[in-house]
Amino acid sequence: MSEKGAERAVRRGFLKALGLGGVVAAAAGPALAQRADAVPARDARKENEAQRLAARYKPDSPGVQAFYRTNRYE
Repeated sequence: MSEKGAERAVRRGFLKALGLGGVVAAAAGPALAQRADAVPARDARKENEAQRLAARYKPDSPGVQAFYRTNRYE
C-alpha cells in the first residue's frame, strides 16, 4: 500500500471510531438522563407514605398571597 493510502486508512479508521462513539453517546444519553423533578434517593427515603401523599400547596402562605396580590387584574 502506498504511503498516501496508509494515511487514508488511518484517517478513515479514526473517523469511523469517532462516528461510532457519537452514536453510542447518543443512544446512552436518554438512559443516563434524570428527570428535573426527580427526588434524589437520599431525600426520598426520609419521607413516609403520609408525607409523600400530603398536599404541599398552602394557599395561605405569604408567597402565594404575594403572588396573587401582585398579579391581580383590575
